[in-house]
Amino acid sequence: MFEATAILIVGLCLLVWSADRLVYGAAAIARNVGISPLVIGMTILAMGSSAPEMVVSATAALSGKTDTAVGNVLGSNIANMALILGVTALIKPLAISSGILRRELPLMLGVTVLAGAILWNNYLSFFEGVLLAVFFAGFLLLMMKFGRESGEEDPMLAEQESEIPEGVSNVSAGIWVVVGLVLLIFSADMVVDSAVIIAKAFGMSDLVIGLTIVAVGTSLPELAASIAGVMKGEDDLAVGNIIGSNIFNILAVMGIPGILAPSAINPLAMDRDFYVMLALSVLLFLFAVGKVRTINRWEGVALLVCFVGYQGYLFSHLAA
Repeated sequence: MFEATAILIVGLCLLVWSADRLVYGAAAIARNVGISPLVIGMTILAMGSSAPEMVVSATAALSGKTDTAVGNVLGSNIANMALILGVTALIKPLAISSGILRRELPLMLGVTVLAGAILWNNYLSFFEGVLLAVFFAGFLLLMMKFGRESGEEDPMLAEQESEIPEGVSNVSAGIWVVVGLVLLIFSADMVVDSAVIIAKAFGMSDLVIGLTIVAVGTSLPELAASIAGVMKGEDDLAVGNIIGSNIFNILAVMGIPGILAPSAINPLAMDRDFYVMLALSVLLFLFAVGKVRTINRWEGVALLVCFVGYQGYLFSHLAA
């Protein structure tokens, strides 16, 4: 048990680090070959924080743990909104000035409702996985359109562009891509295998292990990015990382187990966890689109209370 816990911690640390290195190398190569900062920011950088979820979900699905893969999506989105934005808003109230973010928020709500439609029959099919992948491609194109319409003056685009590495040779960038990808796959195996051992020891269901340990662990890049963003005064980027990650998780990450391992899903994913994710999405929307357009400290406290209460309920019903 101690060994499995140690492997899980090491695996999560490697997962976060390797995802960061993969994105760093890919963004550097993209800049070197002349891809515009807008495209890099709206695709490679935006997808980077969801890379751990993608690889872990694929690994779990291939291991026959579809519930863990779906739980990872729902749990990560819940952690993004309730834990990460809660912590970030406590550090500093988050002002939302980006027009792109105000367009993304309704999209996030729409995609969340789509997740409910997919999970409604407690089965994730191959067709639904492909459908989510198609929607994901459409979302990326839509975001690039929003970016072009907003122009360089949009604060989130400026903040994203500042994150793109400069002066990195193609050789160095290529090495980081290879190292990041190999370690990402290796660490995802470590996380899933050790999580299964821990789950069995505590009598956790595959769904709960995905909703708790795996979900919080794979959300660490979003936590790091949001805290770093708010400390540098990049509020829009901090919130944008969360909103974008939630959309990516549903469209890209949840589509992966559908394509790789279509199967039945624990009914509680729909009957319990989906509604928690939906309620938090509505709450975030209400916090962020009011006249003030700020997520203040009291709202951050409310989000954290929701997270603690939800996790407490899950750990009191480990087998469900």
